[in-house]
Amino acid sequence: MAQGPAPISVVSAAGRRALPVTLVNGQEYVALDDVAAFLPLAVREDRQGGVVITLRGRSIVASRDRALVSVDGRVVALPGPLTRTGNRWLAPVDFVPRALGPLADQRVEYRRGSRLLVLGMVRVPRVTTRVESAGAGARVTVEIVPPAGVMTVSETDRVAIRIDADALDVAPVSGTAPAVALVRADQAVLTVTLAPAAGDAKVTATTQDTAARVVIDIAPPGQEPEVSTAAPAPAPAPPPPPLAVATPGVRTVVIDPGHGGADGGVKGAGGTLEKQVTLDVAKRLKSLLEARLGVHVVLTRDDDRAVTLDERTATANNAKGHVFVSLHMNGAPSPAQTGPAVFFMRLDREGEDTRREAGAQAQALPVLGGGTRVIETIRWDLAQARHIEESRRLAALLAGALEGREGSAPAPMQPAPLRVLAGLDMPAVLFEMGYLTNPAQEKAAANDDARAALVQAVYEAVNRFATEPAPPPPAPARPPAPARGRR
Repeated sequence: MAQGPAPISVVSAAGRRALPVTLVNGQEYVALDDVAAFLPLAVREDRQGGVVITLRGRSIVASRDRALVSVDGRVVALPGPLTRTGNRWLAPVDFVPRALGPLADQRVEYRRGSRLLVLGMVRVPRVTTRVESAGAGARVTVEIVPPAGVMTVSETDRVAIRIDADALDVAPVSGTAPAVALVRADQAVLTVTLAPAAGDAKVTATTQDTAARVVIDIAPPGQEPEVSTAAPAPAPAPPPPPLAVATPGVRTVVIDPGHGGADGGVKGAGGTLEKQVTLDVAKRLKSLLEARLGVHVVLTRDDDRAVTLDERTATANNAKGHVFVSLHMNGAPSPAQTGPAVFFMRLDREGEDTRREAGAQAQALPVLGGGTRVIETIRWDLAQARHIEESRRLAALLAGALEGREGSAPAPMQPAPLRVLAGLDMPAVLFEMGYLTNPAQEKAAANDDARAALVQAVYEAVNRFATEPAPPPPAPARPPAPARGRR
């Protein structure tokens, strides 16, 4: 008998619980009455055979046969329509973060790869573990993003790492070694079990701005382990203060990891794929922004899957993002080409006209159940027109954050007619983080410290964009005085 999909783990301040999942036409669905156990929603059917979901006084209206819902008057696309089975209404899993999230007055984040639904300001760092053979011994590297306090306990046959978190988002273990029998996570403890023939283990823990790291060096039997050459933990620096009043102007940041699925993007001579670099940097950046700035961060993809440009735009606009950063790696015919670059949208003549006209119009649109709602509309392909100056400012801040960093050249900032930016109704930039076709930059792209430097640059740019007032617009040029004696 085939088993159904594994349940989703819901992590909140109340603890951890399981959310059952059902397959409907190959898509994963959850029952709304199960969701109501942790989000206070009410469900009722309307006269047209659809359903109205109310959460905190605001409503979501859905019909039974359409993969679209109206969330407090805003249309949100879903991977499938809501459906009724018996006396239960089922919704696609994405309905929870996309439709309920904006109304929940708290963080609602679905981490698809880990099957975790995170609610509220709980601490759920991403934990990645890499196991490498070292002769008859081994090295185990555990990275925790964003950084969290750790306490290690070494026993004869195991090392336990207790992490200061409410739950762990644990990635599959990478690599194997005969000296390591098992790596297992339980609640907020990661345990590395040694093989019976393994030698002694030495543990080194370091903490940096973007990650905490624990390195376990396991010696061959009868030998003393070599202590990790990882840099010692620097003197702790006071963390940057959180943004004042949760930054009223910037509450949601959208990070777009370029490419994915069959589209690997640029491939370096050493085999490094653009899609892998962009996803890893995006996840690190998400963790840092949420931990340091208290903002909600949305990823246009959180695993290795294909996402169209329109889907990326829709995800950002449906999330009501206040900032959008698209991450990419560059490529060139010449391996000598190097350096990062930051782009913002360049408008054609039609786009400039849209910007001068403020870009928006009010329209009365019908809603389910009768009546109309007046909403502001703009052609999706010209939505960026209203944000060009703010996008230019964000690009300048990011280019400035890259200057002076070790191993990085000044980043040029330039406009370009980029399709991924055109439909975004928010300040938006595209960040080319370097050239995978350059051997040195491909090597750097695989280095944790180099990726952390890129993450820190974007973090600083978003922080300054959110906290520093925009410069006043330049004064209009005065018309030249008419020449005397001429008509």
